Amino acid sequence: METRANHVLIGLFTVLAALASIVFAIWLSSASTSSEQNYYTVVFKQAVTGLSRGSAVQFSGIRIGEITELSLDHDDPRIVRARILIDADVPIKQDTKARLSFTGITGNSVIELTHNDPNSPPLTAKRGEDPVIYATPSPLASLLSNGEDLMTNINKLVVNAGDVLSENNVRHLSETLEGLNQATQSIADPNGNLQQLIAELRSTSEAATQTLENSSRLIDDADQLLNQEGAQTLQSARETMASVADTSAQLEQILSENRYALKSGMQGLGQLDPAINELRDTLAELRSLTRRLQDDPARFLLGRDQRQEFQP
Repeated sequence: METRANHVLIGLFTVLAALASIVFAIWLSSASTSSEQNYYTVVFKQAVTGLSRGSAVQFSGIRIGEITELSLDHDDPRIVRARILIDADVPIKQDTKARLSFTGITGNSVIELTHNDPNSPPLTAKRGEDPVIYATPSPLASLLSNGEDLMTNINKLVVNAGDVLSENNVRHLSETLEGLNQATQSIADPNGNLQQLIAELRSTSEAATQTLENSSRLIDDADQLLNQEGAQTLQSARETMASVADTSAQLEQILSENRYALKSGMQGLGQLDPAINELRDTLAELRSLTRRLQDDPARFLLGRDQRQEFQP
C-alpha cells in the first residue's frame, strides 16, 4: 500500500512541476514581449494593396516590427485597421505618421513610419487599448488603386498616337514639308523668278516716284500760266496723278499678299502681272502728258489741244 501511495505522490508532483514550468514559460515570454515590443494600431483610409500579416514595419528604412492583424473597421468598411508590433525602443510620438510604401523590385508592401518633431510628446492610449497612428495617403497606393483607369488612358493614348502617325497623315506631312522646302529654295535662289519679279517691281516703283516728282514740279510751274479756261485741264492732270498713286498702293498691297502666299506655298503670283501692266500703261500716259506739258504748257493748259482723259 505504501509503495502505491508513493508512486501516486511522485506522479502528482511531476504533473504539477510540468504545469508550473509551462506557466512560468508563458509568463516569462509575455513579460519579455511586453518589455521589448509594443502594440500599435495603424488606421488606413485607403486600400492597402500588398499588405498582409507578417509584412514589415519600417522606420526611416529600418525594419522595427511587423503586422500581426489586418481587419476592416466595423462602422466603415472603407477603413482598414492594421495592428503592428514594434520594438519598444522606437520613439513613437504624437506627430508620428504612417503610410503605405513599397520596397525592392518585387514591390512588397510595408508600413513606413515617420515623424517631424523629435520634441513631440510620446504617443499614449488608455489602459488596455493600443495607441492609434493615422496613415497619410500614399501617392503610389493611389496610383495602384487607379491602375485600371491608368492603363485604359495609356491604351487610348497609344491608339490616338497610331491614328496621328498613320500612313496617310505621314504622306501628307511629307508633301507639305517638300512644298515648304521648294518655296524656301525659290525665295533663297538669287536667280529665281521671285527675286527677278521683286527687282522689276522695285525698278518700276522708283521710276514711278521719279516721274511723279517731275510732274509735280511741272504742274507747280505751269500753275502760274493758268486762267479760268485751263483749270479743268489741270484738274484732269491731278486726277491722273492720284490714279497713279492709288495704283502704286494697290501694287504694294498685292506684293505684300504675294510674299505671304509664297511663304505658305507659292500661291497667288497670277495677281501681279495685271497690276504691273496697269502701272506701266499709267506711267506711259503720264510721261506723254509730262512731255506735252514741257513742250507747250500754255497751249496745252489753255485747252487748245484737246486731250482724252486717262482712265486707270
